[in-house]
Amino acid sequence: MPKSDPIIYVDADACPVKSEVERVGTRHRARMVIVSNGGIRPSQNPLVDTVIVSAGADEADKWIADRAGPGDIVVTSDIPLAAKCVAAGAQVLRHDGSELSEANIGSVLATRDLMADVRAADPFHQGRGRSFSKADRARFLDGLERAMQRAKRA
Repeated sequence: MPKSDPIIYVDADACPVKSEVERVGTRHRARMVIVSNGGIRPSQNPLVDTVIVSAGADEADKWIADRAGPGDIVVTSDIPLAAKCVAAGAQVLRHDGSELSEANIGSVLATRDLMADVRAADPFHQGRGRSFSKADRARFLDGLERAMQRAKRA
């Protein structure tokens, strides 16, 4: 049975690279599915489907995890969602262009859990993440382009 074309799924809540996904996806004529629990403007691009899920916790994540599979690309910084998608055979990219795979998802998930425990134990130790930079955007574009090339070869 021939493999279907790759689909790019975007966990769109607080996603800073939606326009970059659309740019790369359009260049490759890939179907893109932007999933959110609301508050995003639908694209006029015929290759982009916007899915609005109910406002419950992790509903967008559940929707994506139920559909992503081998050959697909998922854009998310949600580590538990990334782990499910990697297990399903999808390629996963974070917003900064870093790839999550079978080789690294276990340690990334463990680090996330450890940091959640640290934050719970010390309410003054909250996230000190840096702002999203032009370099992050460039790394994301490069990473998505590489992921698309791999998906097309598969």
